[in-house]
Amino acid sequence: MTTMRTAIERRSVIAGIGLGGLAGAAALADEKTPTPAGPTDEAALRFGTRKVGDVTVFYREAGRADAPVLLLLHGFPTAGHMFRDLIPKLADRYRVIAPDLAGFGNTVAPPRASFDYSFDALAQVTEGFVEAMGLTRYALYVFDYGAPTGYRLAMAHPERVTAIISQNGNAYTEGFSAEWGPWEAYWRDPSPENREACRASLTDEAIRFQYLHGAPEGRVSPDGMTLDMHYMRRPEAQEIQLDLILSYRTNVALYPDFQAYFRKHQPPLLAVWGRNDAFFIPAGAKAYARDLPKAEIHLIDAGHFALETHSAEIARRVRSFLERNGV
Repeated sequence: MTTMRTAIERRSVIAGIGLGGLAGAAALADEKTPTPAGPTDEAALRFGTRKVGDVTVFYREAGRADAPVLLLLHGFPTAGHMFRDLIPKLADRYRVIAPDLAGFGNTVAPPRASFDYSFDALAQVTEGFVEAMGLTRYALYVFDYGAPTGYRLAMAHPERVTAIISQNGNAYTEGFSAEWGPWEAYWRDPSPENREACRASLTDEAIRFQYLHGAPEGRVSPDGMTLDMHYMRRPEAQEIQLDLILSYRTNVALYPDFQAYFRKHQPPLLAVWGRNDAFFIPAGAKAYARDLPKAEIHLIDAGHFALETHSAEIARRVRSFLERNGV
């Protein structure tokens, strides 16, 4: 019994020393290695809506309320979720706002029978959203459909635009690839047959191609494309998109006006372009220099959805560009 009691007491002492040692180490660690701070409340992602006429615009936002504003305008067939990796990388310095355009994502718009799904309407709703948010100065980040939408805003209120970042956002006919053939045929002749031919652009296969073509293998998450496929299955979604495909011809007609705006107002412009884009080819990025001699043009080894694979590089370029231009 004495031997057993001695052994138990010895184990208790050793255990006490061990626990004390661990506690001491933990205290030392707490003293020398403070817990890293998480993101501030201002930088945390927030979600909201704004009513613009009959449209309820959904948006994502992060950053301080008094920080310089960066307005992110998405493209086809996606929504503001395409900026999910970019927003946190810029929200420490900028108030970053990404609305879903009418007919896309979580924005709620009327049915086709009572709403004109055109690029003029997209711009009007976006302008109403900007005013509802009280934005008087902002830099524009435009992608795909976001470019003709944002450039309409810029022409209407050039005094508001502090800078432009175009990520595969076209404003020159040189930027079109041969992939636009069916759409161009529909613009020239909006027949039921040509409309139906454009429906191939709305399939799961077409959306998958947009995401994967020209992107580094194994780098594209399925999340974005899967959500876009889901959106395309909602009631009237395909017909709305076909209406917008026809309306895209009005953007091409406005290209000379967009270019005149560039020449007159000389906004600082960064073109950061996925060089492997099957739809908007690098010539569209290079063309900006014709009207904006100081434009910064970077071609990166990515596809159409360059943010899916190169958000860190794009964020660094955007941050450097805006800081050098006093934004």
